[in-house]
Amino acid sequence: MSLASPALPYAFARRHGVLVLDDACDAPVVGLREGGDAQALVEVRRLLGRGLRVETMPVSNFDRRLSELYADAGLDAAARVEGIDADSTLDALLEDLPATADLLDTQDDAPVIRLINGLIAEAVRLGASDVHIESFESSLRVRLRVDGVMREAATLPARIAPLLVSRVKVMARLDIAEKRVPQDGRVSLAMGARSFDVRVSTLPTRGGERVVMRILDKDAGMRSLAELGMDGAVLSALREALRIPNGIVLVTGPTGSGKTTTLYAALSTLNDGERNILTVEDPVEYAIDGVGQTQVNTRVGMTFAAGLRAILRQDPDVVMVGEIRDGETAKIAVQASLTGHLVLSTVHTNDAAGAITRLRDLGIEPFLLASSLRLVLAQRLVRRLCPHCRAVDDAARPLARMAMPGFDGPVYRAMGCDHCRHTGYAGRTGIHEVIAVDDAIRRLVAEDAGEDALVRAAFAQGRRLADSAHACVAAGITTLEEAYRVARPEGGADGGV
Repeated sequence: MSLASPALPYAFARRHGVLVLDDACDAPVVGLREGGDAQALVEVRRLLGRGLRVETMPVSNFDRRLSELYADAGLDAAARVEGIDADSTLDALLEDLPATADLLDTQDDAPVIRLINGLIAEAVRLGASDVHIESFESSLRVRLRVDGVMREAATLPARIAPLLVSRVKVMARLDIAEKRVPQDGRVSLAMGARSFDVRVSTLPTRGGERVVMRILDKDAGMRSLAELGMDGAVLSALREALRIPNGIVLVTGPTGSGKTTTLYAALSTLNDGERNILTVEDPVEYAIDGVGQTQVNTRVGMTFAAGLRAILRQDPDVVMVGEIRDGETAKIAVQASLTGHLVLSTVHTNDAAGAITRLRDLGIEPFLLASSLRLVLAQRLVRRLCPHCRAVDDAARPLARMAMPGFDGPVYRAMGCDHCRHTGYAGRTGIHEVIAVDDAIRRLVAEDAGEDALVRAAFAQGRRLADSAHACVAAGITTLEEAYRVARPEGGADGGV
């Protein structure tokens, strides 16, 4: 059975708890959800015209298979996109939407609605983090960011761009008449039993409005620290820092390096019911039961600094600040850590030592920084080789030996197969470097030592980002090319691949 054209309508399958798993044989295999409507099997038999072989499925298994089988159903609209009338009214897009719309329920016949639902469903199925809708004068391009790399999904006629962008705006409760200024919104969606949030950002460009949708999978967002790919030394250092009741723990790296996921994993570790945990974020990406989460809103004066100042009056034990962007936020965070609070936050720097320099540049006195800082974790994400098609790359072994003296094992290259959709990669894992602030580091910070001195003291025995990337290459997790792409040297030999 083709996944793109399931034998039963999605709404019928979901409502009655029946699913055609295989109709290529003489007796089609039908899954019946526990507690499902057995009478619906009569209608399925009539539709298929053959006897059935029925398998009872637990609810969780049924919901997962339902999402998988129907994920492609909305993509048929892309093939019929020529049927969209560029001069048609947008009134059809202005219907009231439920609080959570199900992308797989394709009862609505509007081609543009089926198209956008199908695009988002495809992005979710591929594990994409972002959907980019890019308007040009001659075409409309849709690209997906999968495992950190952009991939083209569709090229469509430019004349449907206003309809597609307007539909996204309606979903996110944005002003469809305003096309001159950027807008931001959010929409809750579902795909079968999976629920997720989509952050929507629009930007006026010369060719028309550009839309980026960030997909936040509620089920996949929360991970434990042990699932983040940290080696034993890094994980032990982070857990030790989280056990200290006060101080600052920083996670640093570029956008898209998994900093927020790491902070949420740390909060989950601390969220034992015995602590008052409060956060101020921009935006709140995932809801955590038992944690008070506050959204930044600069239009009404709710900045990181204002939010942090307010939540310190709420008797917190642990405070998480989404990002330290300015001197005011940095100073309040340091004062909070010195008055008995554990503060978690992020800083945008290239490595762990750079975070210390960044805080000093924001106006934090060295002696205060030395007293408050507990740990700085820098991280990146590298793509994992597909285990089904990776192949030994003999040509890369000399380069690997140059990068990793003493290494003489196999090095792998990406090939591509049906399992990884011919990319050669499937998923990502983290590479890390950590500065645990001990007495030696604390003394250097207090003395306003330079970055080079901090690096020499912190990584005399520990691994840098490049070393962590090399370990992934040696273990057959990723390629030498991918390690170099992610942990490329910023100048000099230190930290280079």
